[in-house]
Amino acid sequence: MTDIAASDIPAAISDTENHLYLVDGSGYIFRAFHALPPMRRSDGTPTNAVFGFTNMLMKLVEDLEADHVAVIFDTKRLTFRNDIYPDYKANRDEPPEDLRPQFALIRDAVRAFNVPCLEMEGYEADDLIATYALQAKQKGMRVTVVSSDKDLMQLVDDGVDMFDPMKNRAIGRAEVIEKFGVGPERVVDVQSLAGDSVDNVPGVPGIGIKTAAQLINEYGDLDTLLARAGEIKQPKRRENLIAFADQARISRDLVRLKDDVAITEPLERLTVEDPDDATVLAFLKEMEFKRLIARFESELADGAAAATPGAAPAEGSVGSPNPAGDVSYELVQEIADLERWIAAAHAEGTVAVDTETTSLNAMRANLIGVSMSVVPGKACYIPLGHTAGEAQGSLLGGSDGGADGPKQIPRDAALALLQPLLEDPSVLKVLHNTKYDALVLAQDGNGGIALGPVDDTMCMSYVLEGGMHGHGLDELSELHFDHTNIKFGDVCGKGKTQIPFSDVALEKALDYAAEDADMVIRLHRKLRPELPKAGLLTVYETLERPLIPVLVGMEKAGIKVDPQILRAMSKDFEKRLEELAVQIHELAGEEFKIGSPKQLGEILFDKMSLPGGKKGKTGAYATGADILEELAAKGHDLPARVLDWRQLAKLKSTYTDALVEAINPETGRIHTSYSMTGASTGRLSSNDPNLQNIPIRSEEGRKIRTAFVAEPGHKLLAVDYSQIELRLVADIADIESLKQAFRDGIDIHAQTASEVFNVPLKDMDPVTRRNAKAINFGIIYGISAFGLARQLGTEPGVAKKYIDAYFERFPGIRDYMDKTKAQAREDGYVTTLFGRRIHIPGIKDNNPARRAFSERAAINAPIQGSAADVIKRAMVRIGPAIREAGLKATMLLQVHDELLFELPEAEVEEATALVRRVMEGAADPVVELSVPLVADAGVGDSWSEAH
Repeated sequence: MTDIAASDIPAAISDTENHLYLVDGSGYIFRAFHALPPMRRSDGTPTNAVFGFTNMLMKLVEDLEADHVAVIFDTKRLTFRNDIYPDYKANRDEPPEDLRPQFALIRDAVRAFNVPCLEMEGYEADDLIATYALQAKQKGMRVTVVSSDKDLMQLVDDGVDMFDPMKNRAIGRAEVIEKFGVGPERVVDVQSLAGDSVDNVPGVPGIGIKTAAQLINEYGDLDTLLARAGEIKQPKRRENLIAFADQARISRDLVRLKDDVAITEPLERLTVEDPDDATVLAFLKEMEFKRLIARFESELADGAAAATPGAAPAEGSVGSPNPAGDVSYELVQEIADLERWIAAAHAEGTVAVDTETTSLNAMRANLIGVSMSVVPGKACYIPLGHTAGEAQGSLLGGSDGGADGPKQIPRDAALALLQPLLEDPSVLKVLHNTKYDALVLAQDGNGGIALGPVDDTMCMSYVLEGGMHGHGLDELSELHFDHTNIKFGDVCGKGKTQIPFSDVALEKALDYAAEDADMVIRLHRKLRPELPKAGLLTVYETLERPLIPVLVGMEKAGIKVDPQILRAMSKDFEKRLEELAVQIHELAGEEFKIGSPKQLGEILFDKMSLPGGKKGKTGAYATGADILEELAAKGHDLPARVLDWRQLAKLKSTYTDALVEAINPETGRIHTSYSMTGASTGRLSSNDPNLQNIPIRSEEGRKIRTAFVAEPGHKLLAVDYSQIELRLVADIADIESLKQAFRDGIDIHAQTASEVFNVPLKDMDPVTRRNAKAINFGIIYGISAFGLARQLGTEPGVAKKYIDAYFERFPGIRDYMDKTKAQAREDGYVTTLFGRRIHIPGIKDNNPARRAFSERAAINAPIQGSAADVIKRAMVRIGPAIREAGLKATMLLQVHDELLFELPEAEVEEATALVRRVMEGAADPVVELSVPLVADAGVGDSWSEAH
């Protein structure tokens, strides 16, 4: 949640006297509900939206600088707009089931804090806001509308501003023009033309916001435009404006806010009043909001202490950090001070560590400073590479740093003291995204700092709540401590004015860097005890934490890439793209920009009149791959050539061109970065660059892998699991015939085809086997009859018969799917064979499409997640096995079910056997699979040859 603080509101509208705040309560409800994970009171009542709303309300009450305020809600009843247009908002889904009982509780929260809580049957909250805003403006008051709702932008003028809490920014006339292309006084005209699919406002077909703004700016207003519609040059636009003029006028009545509602609560009564402490506390206790209770009681104690002369400040709360108040951050600029912090870390046995660097790319980053914390609320920052020449004031004891820059401990001296601590096996180092810091530190110190042992709060959060939210430090600080961290842009600026962190003044760097270490130690104390309580300690200890040093080694090793091969391929692709462009333009009968969906759509559907043209909200035709593939399948040459052109263009830009730029000039190798928390199923993802998505089914994609080569005297070894997810399906769903086929080494797709289509194995033809293969893999991902039909090039009815026959032959699959969906609905998550929880947030969504998507995810997650766990177990075991065997093989890449190694030629046979043995036994002894895991191996001078 983004809190609203007084500092967030521009000074021009912060005057307390004669200032009215109008809060769009309904917008906050939905935002809170979707932003927070599920929460329930002990009686089972859902409370996540109440918690988020109450948190916002507390912050609003604390920081409010106004003398009038109201929180305004929508009602459940229909409004006058439904009398005008019965289908208004007719396509809106019902509120989620877990949200409905929270509406009343949220209104109770507003009343508990003694804030006026308003709603009125027959009208929307926006109408009440418009009415109060007009009344306040007429009385000479300033008005701030707190909302993210674009409809309220029509109220903005010299007396009324908006504050968007979603983006934490004020909205004035300039922002309205940026959004709608017109000033606030013409927003209604633009919306009347463009309509609104969310609220089912019809508008005029074929006209979006951009076109509407152009028309209104040209003709002045809606009525003038409609009166002169016959002058419009574009035929379709002219016809629609004439034909749908009345619809545009109806739309205007729907979007225009009513500012003359006969309100029952006078403006004068919306005064800001202090809440009754006992009432607030009673409400928080009723809701069982322990964190908010602690926060509120702490504020009461602080207030009491402040009111008592000579009273000492209240002791800072670990669970509710506040860098502006109850923390102590120290800038370490003397060796004696650093030694004191190191001694404290040794005495505590645990220390949170964070690094500040010059780059997000760990292999190209230089260390600028290190922050540490041993107890919540206390942290330090040790600057090592700051160059800012500006005055540091009292922090430097009156010295401005002089020509030599700010005062810092000499880098080598500081690292010489830090390295023994960071490598000490008796002191636990706690980090957030350890892998990055470990890679940075491995390039510093005496021969590189080998960080360890470690705990990682990012991985802990991922194990506990994978799939529920992100796991960045800022997000977790907000979620667990109601605290907003200082942002990088706050200290370094943004855009063209951004400066490197090394140029940041030390006093600003201190608060930013030390806060990170402070929040990490707090998260560690909160999350670590939760792992055993949730039964997830083993997942963290055996899968995630031991994988960190493995990935550090892989990313540091990188893989050699031959830039000449890539450049040659780029030239070839460029030549072929030019040839394709000539063919495409000849087929089209004119030249156009092939990469422009708008121009392509006009060629395909306006000029060539091909079937299937559908326009989106922008008025442009959809020209996605699915549409082009459908047209190509019907024998149309132009879309087929465009698909070829797009594929080559993507290969060139994404791979052959980009990979050359990604080669590290110091190592001559590409060092990808693996995200440990990017996929809810436990899978790793490759980034900067992504080496997991290089196509392998096309000839051009396979050629790209020829550029990934071994060093002289070495080979590349690729080992991948054979059909691991299908094997896990057979095991988990207990399909005996499939399990036996895997045990006997029979072609599983042929076996499936034989059983589903009643074809003997000896008579199996390629087409039938291909159909069975599509079903085998499609079932894992919950494929529909429509989706399968598209893959097989047949009718949905035929595909449905295939799926029905599959389930009839293998009823255990259907049982597994039904059981898994039921478990997900009951628990909110599913589990892998190794105990990993994968949360499925939308499994109870009232929207059928979103719910169906979540159900498909629930079916696939235990299978894909178990496969991810298996290969992680293998990766953790392979390194020690290689070292024990005295081999020099190095693991370089993980691509889903495949591992790639570089090894001396003399080790090929022994290393291949070792890696296969470890991978095939990776599930043991935790899970005793009823089917064998099989790992296939290939060796070559390039990745392509090895694969």
